[in-house]
Amino acid sequence: MSSDQAQASASKSNHVIELSDVWKTYRMGDQDVHALAGVDLKIERGNFWAISGPSGSGKSTMLNLLGCLDRPTSGKYTFENHDIASTSDDQLSDLRLKHLGFVFQNFHLIPQLTVQENIELPLFYQGVDADETARRARAIAERVGLSDRLRHRPTELSGGQQQRVAIARALTNNPSVILADEPTGNLDTATGKSIMALLAELHEQGKTILMVTHEPDIAAYAQFQLHMRDGKIESIATNPVHAGGGVIS
Repeated sequence: MSSDQAQASASKSNHVIELSDVWKTYRMGDQDVHALAGVDLKIERGNFWAISGPSGSGKSTMLNLLGCLDRPTSGKYTFENHDIASTSDDQLSDLRLKHLGFVFQNFHLIPQLTVQENIELPLFYQGVDADETARRARAIAERVGLSDRLRHRPTELSGGQQQRVAIARALTNNPSVILADEPTGNLDTATGKSIMALLAELHEQGKTILMVTHEPDIAAYAQFQLHMRDGKIESIATNPVHAGGGVIS
């Protein structure tokens, strides 16, 4: 399948993300470096995308942009019908808090807090009632297999368990999109597979997932594999059978 055909199959309707001729340029000394160079992309709600490419290809810049952590230098990025270029810093912060969940390679848990307290953080910042916050955190912990670890601290957990805490925290605000940056990068093979099985299950439940990975076997869990080079989309391929075993139409 060609890149255009793959893009068309992903672009039926109900797009949560749209990028049109997006450039991200950094000034390095007396030179302009184009981290993104004219990217066009549409992502439908409920899709699972893997973004890969060599070092310096622009995949991390792409993830930062998609996560509303940065704005394009030019072009248009629309997330949940918001034009990101014209959105204020406070509005961007609100979008991240209410619509995005982040999962990082290094977990980024707060070591002084318990598992439950780490999961509760997004709701705390939203000002949700303490009893409701605790109830939702316990429910999500059970969902990711951590109900017996709520009083533990991150240092008392395995790497796989810490990543499950990170995923639970990302789910707490019921985000439109989960962004995962090398979610298995610090895990052994067996643990990495269990984390990907969890992400695949979340996708089957309707979550939109965007994942950066350099590992082909991890990218194979996604419906769509986007490969970048020199700040551009080099190719988009579809997996005929995704991780859950269903055929993509």
